[in-house]
Amino acid sequence: MSPMKPIKPMKPTERMNPTDTNERNGAADTFPLIDAHLHPDSYAPEERKLLLDGLAEHGIEAVIAVSMHLDSCQANRVLAQAMPGTVKPAYGFHPEQPLPGEEELARLIEWIRSHSGETAAIGEVGLPYYTRLEAEKRGEPFALAPYAELLEQFVRLAKELDKPIVLHAVYEDADIACDLLERYNVSRAHFHWFKGPRKTVERMAENGYFISFTPDIVYEKEIRDLAARYPADQVMAETDGPWPFEGPFAGQMTHPRMVRDVIAAWSEIRNVPFDEARRIIYDNTKRFYRL
Repeated sequence: MSPMKPIKPMKPTERMNPTDTNERNGAADTFPLIDAHLHPDSYAPEERKLLLDGLAEHGIEAVIAVSMHLDSCQANRVLAQAMPGTVKPAYGFHPEQPLPGEEELARLIEWIRSHSGETAAIGEVGLPYYTRLEAEKRGEPFALAPYAELLEQFVRLAKELDKPIVLHAVYEDADIACDLLERYNVSRAHFHWFKGPRKTVERMAENGYFISFTPDIVYEKEIRDLAARYPADQVMAETDGPWPFEGPFAGQMTHPRMVRDVIAAWSEIRNVPFDEARRIIYDNTKRFYRL
């Protein structure tokens, strides 16, 4: 999740209106949906309740609840305890924020170790592409090396705990992440909302890494082009909520039900029947996260 855009306030009834794609494909819904990357603790309390209470209604079997920092990990743990089997927590430290101090990081890593039996993955972790880009636009220096060192610690932790790792690493940052994954022989890697050059895409695909698509697959050419060529057995669907989207989703609260739109777009791009696409992405997500 990149630095948050403001979300237009809406009434609950407006937030839950399905998109045209949902209505069109509702009759074909035979496989459950899984949101492979969501920040449920980042929603306002009333929005979070609306979201979680409506999962079953929209055919959502599970959400992977990725974390931002220790407080976020603890909040997602509470949500997972309240909805066991549905909210699957992932614990980590999001890179698009100031680095943690040594004591803060030590507490976080020890906390993750002590709760490793309940976590689906290490994440969200990675490198601060957008923060660095903004600093460069302002003409300010930015030190990437400390963030790469932090990511290395989480890659080692994923290896130690035998957990998948959820990565925020796009464009040139993805190659740094790949270097670390290869160094520590970590193969269960999920690059969420990925964008990058063809050579990096080929490297990731050959290594067996997974990527996931957000609702912008409906209207972003770069993402649609990637969806057309990435191996079908290494893709998942996500929303990265509460991050808001444009196109047909403008003005809507991001909800896991939107993964149906993601799958519908992917099925169109790959010329796969919708129900078969839904099965493929469901099976991929179950297999990757060992759900």
